[in-house]
Amino acid sequence: MKKFETKNFLLLTVAGLINAFGVTFFLAPVKLYDSGISGTSMLLSQITPDWMSLSVFLILLNVPLFVYGLKKQGIHFTVYAIYTVAMYSLFAFLINDVLPVDVSMASPLAESDLLLCALFGGLISGAGSGLAIRFGGAMDGIEVLAVIFAKRIGITVGTFVMVYNVILYVICGLILQSWILPLYSIVAYMAALKTVDFIVEGFDRSKAAMIVTSCPDNVCKALSEEFGSGMTLLKAQGFYSGSDMVAVYFIVNRFQVGRMKSIVHECDPKAYISITEVANVYSSNADK
Repeated sequence: MKKFETKNFLLLTVAGLINAFGVTFFLAPVKLYDSGISGTSMLLSQITPDWMSLSVFLILLNVPLFVYGLKKQGIHFTVYAIYTVAMYSLFAFLINDVLPVDVSMASPLAESDLLLCALFGGLISGAGSGLAIRFGGAMDGIEVLAVIFAKRIGITVGTFVMVYNVILYVICGLILQSWILPLYSIVAYMAALKTVDFIVEGFDRSKAAMIVTSCPDNVCKALSEEFGSGMTLLKAQGFYSGSDMVAVYFIVNRFQVGRMKSIVHECDPKAYISITEVANVYSSNADK
């Protein structure tokens, strides 16, 4: 129990509030659907008696999935995830049934504009989901199912989640006998997906450059003088030439990429440079 942090519970409470706000203020009033178990809960709440509300289905569907994934995900994730869903469910109940806000027929902020509801609903609910993931929890049990079953059926976790959501939106279209709302729901899903990436991985992603050069001393000295950053050297060998080379691993931000290329090719016109995007670059004080 000592490993559970109060800060995490506080931020997971905020995550549940944010997600509930996005879903109940923008998506649910105009019958747009969230993704995963949240979207399934929204659909079921619309086709069942009134007492079977969104809050009820969120608990009924998510909690068993998190408990089922306990062995795979660990006790801390399970507790944090169940707490997050409980907060999401609680705030959804308060907004729908307690607070003096009418969210039954249209969005209080975007009215019946489907595009605005899809975009802002996706962005806000995605922010809540991303915050939950960042602090050890989860807003939706579909990821647990994906981790457990995706490898068994030979697909990736991302593909499993995507297939689930496609099936969900097709079912929504068949039940509603209209494809407009499911299509706008896909817009909300994509907005949420990108927001989750930004929240979890950071807005300012860095670039990792792998520089293969035969002049490592000159290249490293020039880069160090220009950017004041450290770098890692790896021994390498050309496959066809058999000559000894050095691979320089170097982190820059997106605005430094052009200058970095110029400096490297000034020192070694034949240098090979590959650049990939990275997120959450960490360095201990000892390395600085």
